[in-house]
Formats: sequence, C-alpha cells, structure tokens
Amino acid sequence: MKTLSIIVPCFNEAKTLNDFICEVNRLTADLPLTKKYILVNDGSTDETLVVMKKLSQQFDNIFYLSFSRNFGKEAAILAGLTFSDGDFVTLMDADLQDPPQLLRQMYQKIVCENFDVVGCLRNSRQGEPIIRTLFSRSFYWLINKLSRTEIPSGARDFRLMTRQVVDELLRLSEVNRFSKGLFAWIGFKTTYLTYENIERKAGKTSWHFWQLVSYSIDGIVNFSDAPLNFATLTGFVSFIISLILAAFYMIKTLIFGDPVQGFPTLIVLLLLIGGIQLFSLGIIGKYIGKIFLETKHRPVYVIKEKNLD
Repeated sequence: MKTLSIIVPCFNEAKTLNDFICEVNRLTADLPLTKKYILVNDGSTDETLVVMKKLSQQFDNIFYLSFSRNFGKEAAILAGLTFSDGDFVTLMDADLQDPPQLLRQMYQKIVCENFDVVGCLRNSRQGEPIIRTLFSRSFYWLINKLSRTEIPSGARDFRLMTRQVVDELLRLSEVNRFSKGLFAWIGFKTTYLTYENIERKAGKTSWHFWQLVSYSIDGIVNFSDAPLNFATLTGFVSFIISLILAAFYMIKTLIFGDPVQGFPTLIVLLLLIGGIQLFSLGIIGKYIGKIFLETKHRPVYVIKEKNLD
C-alpha cells in the first residue's frame, strides 16, 4: 500500500493536536493510504512538544521534529518536506481550519484525473476581521500583477502533492522562502478545491497583522523585480520634472526678474525628491538584504530533537 506523509507545522498548538489527530484519523479512515504524521514543533512556548512526544509513544505512525527556537512556518514546512518519504505528501495546520475530509477528494483527483497537485482555496473569509480580508485580497491582486507566477487568491498551504513534486520543491534551496509562490513556480498539473472558511478549533492565531504585512512584502520581493523597476522609473520621472522646473524658473527669472518668492516651493520640492530617494533606497535595500541573507548560507532551521531520520 502506498503511503501518505502528513506534515503539520505547530506553534503553540498543545490544545488542538489531540483533536487534530483524532479528526484526521476518523475522516480519512477509508483512504487507501498508510498515513505517517510528521509534527514539526516550531519553538512553541506551551506544552506542544510534550503532547507530540505522548502522541508518538501512543501511535507508531506519529513522528516529531523540534526546533531549537522559533524559525517560522516556512522553516517548519521545509523541515517537514525534507523528512517526508511518502508517495503522497500533504501540508495541514493543526488548528483544523484545513478540512481533513477533503483529502479523499484530493487523492481521487490525483489518481483518477492525473493531477500532480491538488490545493485548496477558501471561497470566503467569514469570521475574519474586515481589514485583514481587504489586505489579503489586495496582496493577491498586487502580486499577480507584479509577478509572472500566478498565485490564486485565498490559496492555502493545505495541498496534496505527489512525490515528484516534493522532490522538485526540495531542489529550491533559497533561504528566503515563500511557499505559496514556490508551489506555483515549479508548475506541474494543479487544480484547486474550494471550501468555506472554518474557525480555529482552539487557541488564537500566531499570525498578527504586521507579521502578515511583512510576509506579504517578502512574497512580492521574492517573486518580482517590479518594485526595482518602479524605483528606477520614479527616479527617472523625478529627474525629468526637475529639468522642466529648472527651465521654467530660469525663463521666469529672465522675463520677470528674481524676487525672493518661491521659498515654499523649494521646500516642497526638496521634501518630495528626498522622500522619493529614501523610498527608492528602501526598495533597493530590501533586495540587497535578501541577497545578503542568501550569501551567508545559514541553515533555514536548527533541530534540537527528533525521533526519526
């Protein structure tokens, strides 16, 4: 029988892990695959690791990795993919916002319709703050405009992949990872299932608004050079405007003289040009910072303890 590796990134999920395992086992009991859980503890500060160890002792198909500190969900996803060995691999959140029952449909899509990847989309964000929904939709619109790699709006990390897809993902060795973009970039025959938004089973999300903003900026920088083009264009336009203004004030002085007036205009122009320069430098600095991190060749994560090879 073929195997399914279930990768579960966890950060302070002690309250949900037991329910998650029970629900997945119950709702996928008729799935013709041998399941293997890989629980990744991303530096949790609660009893997540303790619960993982108890589950691994209770079930012989549950394994865990524990980081030395919090490295972020992207690192947890990479670690899970690296240690997975199943014929099929899925990523799931422990908060049960990813419906386990969809795994049967996803498996059928791959086996019967020859898809390589079956992802999931939320067709609504009911229950989320309005401002968060607005920014999320704006992000997907913007990144799809700026990048050649199309990422469907509402796409989740929850997806079922063949072994070949996972092997190709692991060939992408960059430190600055944006998994949704990487899933789309590698290609393969992909389809999506839609479902209604589901609230967390317990606890609170570890993703705060500004973390999501920072994550969105990283996604755009990782998959588009459009901001650099924008900075270049902005600098060129500012240069042209300055030439036009210089010619205008020179002609005005020759015709009407040179009164002291114009100080406010000068201040406004200085602030405008200075602001544009700082903004452009900030964009360039973001890209240089990414290059700097890549050249260090640091590992994406550090594992403190695990019970699998």
